[in-house]
Amino acid sequence: MVQNLADAYNDTSILFRFLRHLGWGDLVNIGYFTLPTLPAALGGLAPFQRTLARKSLALLDTSPGHVVLDAACGRGHTTACLADNACQALGVDIQPQQIELARERFGNRPRVSFAVADVTRLPEEAAGVNLTAGSIDRVHCLEAAFHFGPAGRRAFLAESYRVLRPGGRLVLVDLTWPDTAPQTLAELDPHRLVRDTWQFEDFDTPKTYVAYATAAGFDVSAVLDWTRPVVHRSTQLLRLASRLASSRGGRRALRLWWPGLAVLTHQDWQNLTAVLRAHQTLGRTAGYHALVCDKPDH
Repeated sequence: MVQNLADAYNDTSILFRFLRHLGWGDLVNIGYFTLPTLPAALGGLAPFQRTLARKSLALLDTSPGHVVLDAACGRGHTTACLADNACQALGVDIQPQQIELARERFGNRPRVSFAVADVTRLPEEAAGVNLTAGSIDRVHCLEAAFHFGPAGRRAFLAESYRVLRPGGRLVLVDLTWPDTAPQTLAELDPHRLVRDTWQFEDFDTPKTYVAYATAAGFDVSAVLDWTRPVVHRSTQLLRLASRLASSRGGRRALRLWWPGLAVLTHQDWQNLTAVLRAHQTLGRTAGYHALVCDKPDH
């Protein structure tokens, strides 16, 4: 399972190969897009990914000295941002390859550490940081819990509640599925082009997430709907990309703008077009929400 998940975030995936040439790598989230900033996508996607990370981290409301667990930290960008904000930041991820990259990039910074760990079953200690009950001030999880499955998401929420001190906070930002969607995710992805690309099976609804968090003991103080700036506007860009990728002239234009794409073969372009179109279909229905979950201080 871990290797399959790793393959979603390396050149084994044709979509990741494409996105890497467009600026993915430092971060691997979708990005946060506003209408005035959309044209800037011609310069790459990294600025939009950093914007999403900043908005997610801001919800933590950290203070200097806070001990923060960055759950499923990926390549460590958000963990390093927390440390730069005078927090003691521990980034954990189940993928050894990601932790290796995070350590290479940020391991020498003060107040930051990384460890391989399963956030649905945390150890009592990781990289010298205590993870026993009530030992952590904040927990952050940006766009990763959709990989966990329903049981894994419940387990992660329970683990987050356990390690947080009374008055602590979890911020969980994730893809979601509308309660009112007329079709299931599987019906809209019949060939599994989206689910197999990112190695997941389903999304929870916002109501289900709130129910999970409440059952774990949290007070859910905010549920922010970021569907439009994240999913809908990125889907607009995917629509444009799929149109370009499907024609000879469009592919030529893409290679001129991002020369690294010259390595893609004709078969790569055909596969990419199919995957982009599948993401478009799903993107018209999928949602994206940020949950702020507080552990009662009594």
